[in-house]
Amino acid sequence: MKKFLTLSAFLLVQWSAFAQKHVYEDLLVLFVDEKYEKCLAKAEAYTMGEETKKDALPFLYMSMCFFEMSKDEKYAVDYPKAKRDAVKYAEKYRKKDKDKEYFGNYEDYWAELNTASYQDGENFLDDPKGISKAKQIFDGMTGYYPENPGAWLMLAMCQYKSNLAKEGDLSIKEFDKALAAAGDIGTLPKDQQTLLKNGLIRYADYLVSKGQRDRAKQYASLGKDQFMSEPDFKGLWESL
Repeated sequence: MKKFLTLSAFLLVQWSAFAQKHVYEDLLVLFVDEKYEKCLAKAEAYTMGEETKKDALPFLYMSMCFFEMSKDEKYAVDYPKAKRDAVKYAEKYRKKDKDKEYFGNYEDYWAELNTASYQDGENFLDDPKGISKAKQIFDGMTGYYPENPGAWLMLAMCQYKSNLAKEGDLSIKEFDKALAAAGDIGTLPKDQQTLLKNGLIRYADYLVSKGQRDRAKQYASLGKDQFMSEPDFKGLWESL
């Protein structure tokens, strides 16, 4: 099973960068050894400990454990909401790591969690009975990764479909800010590019349905240079 960093490399990074803090090498060893339930229990104990409850890493390990468990059927009965809990604890982690002190060390994990989450979210969004679940997923994604512009677009779509127009408009403003901060779309991770492309298509279609074709073209143009070679985006652009 793929791991996000090797044990030795990860320990080196943590010891060198965070020598003044508890580095949770015990959680790392349990996680690498795929002892997810033990790692989960120990990490949860840290989140409640008087000296460690404000630390970010135990929440991150809980998220990673839940995510790995969500892939294995042997955990399905006892942890039926493991994937959702992975997002939940990723949010809790990010609230503790507002300055992204550790965030960049886990790029592979964020890419994998993003991909699994937006795929589930889009499936729910296409189901009239699943919109609330889609909204929960994309809301969680913006919680643990607010710099991901496509997540804001998809959250807005969930809100518009839930007749929460004001909330949707606020999410579009957050999207505008996140995209501006990101700069060149081509520099975004591949998972974020895919979500952004899908979000732009959905939002443009939504605007057209509201009679706002010019605004739809304005937003679609944001992805024109990057996505025109992809059939679904090209089809959208030609329809505008």
